[in-house]
Amino acid sequence: MKRWSLVIDVERCEGCHNCFLACKDEHVGNAWKGISLEQPKHGSEWIRILRKERGQFPVIDVAYLPTPCMHCDDPSCVKAATNGAVYKRSDGIVLIDPEKAEGQRDIVRACPYGAGEWNAEKGVPQKCTLCAHLLDSGWKEPRCVQACPTGALRSLYVEDSEMKRVAESERLDVLHPEYGTSPRVYYRNVFRFLCCFISGSVAFEKDGHAECAEGARVILLKDGQRRGDTMTDTYGDFKFDPLEENSGRYRLEVSLEGFETKIIEVDLKTSIHVGTVML
Repeated sequence: MKRWSLVIDVERCEGCHNCFLACKDEHVGNAWKGISLEQPKHGSEWIRILRKERGQFPVIDVAYLPTPCMHCDDPSCVKAATNGAVYKRSDGIVLIDPEKAEGQRDIVRACPYGAGEWNAEKGVPQKCTLCAHLLDSGWKEPRCVQACPTGALRSLYVEDSEMKRVAESERLDVLHPEYGTSPRVYYRNVFRFLCCFISGSVAFEKDGHAECAEGARVILLKDGQRRGDTMTDTYGDFKFDPLEENSGRYRLEVSLEGFETKIIEVDLKTSIHVGTVML
C-alpha cells in the first residue's frame, strides 16, 4: 500500500517561510470536517522554521529546519487521545478529529516533537494535516511543498519498501529516532542543523606577503585515528563537516610540499574557525 512521506532538504531551505505562509493561506478561515477547524490567524505555526547559526567570523553559515507534524507510524498523540480523537489513516497521514478532540489538551502534551498546538478559542488541539483534504481531492502534493521555491520540500506517495530505498540511497535521517515513533518526515543534510564543523585557512609568506596555500593537505585526527582528509581550495580554505558538538579534542596536521608540517590542537565544543595557519 502506498503512503505519504515528506522529505526536507536542510541545505536547500533558505528560511523564506513560503511554506508557513502557504499553510496560513490554506487553513486560516477554512475548516474541513473530520480533518481540522480553521487555523488561528495569529500565534499558530503548523510548520515551524527553526534557525541555527554555526561558526564565527569569517566562516559562518545558517541552517533552517522546517518542522511540521511528523505523521509518525507509532504516534504518541494517538495513544494519548480518547474516543479515537486522533487517528492514522492507511495512507500514512495522522489527523485530529476536531469534534472528538474537543477539550483534550493531553493530545498536545503527548507529542515529543512539540508539533501539536492548542487552539484556545476553539478548545481543540491542532497540527499539520499534510493538506489531507487537498490530497483526497487529487492534489499531488500539500501546499507547503507546492510553495517551496528551492525544492527543499518534497512529498512522496510510495510503498514503504520504495521509501526505505529512497531513504538509504539519499542518506535521509529522521529527527530524534530515540523517541521510537517512526516519523514519516525525513531530512536530507540535517547535519547542517544538528552538527558542527572545524574550518581554517592555510597560507605561506612569499616576498614579504602572505599567499594562499592552495592544495595543502589537512588531516583531521581524533584519539590517534584519522577522521578526515582534505585539500585546501584556491583560497587556502578547508572545512571538516559534520562533527559532533562537545566531542572533545582533535588534532589537525597541515602539510604542503616544501614546508614544515604544522600541528593544531582543537577542543571542539561547537563550530570553530581556527584562523590562518602560516606554514
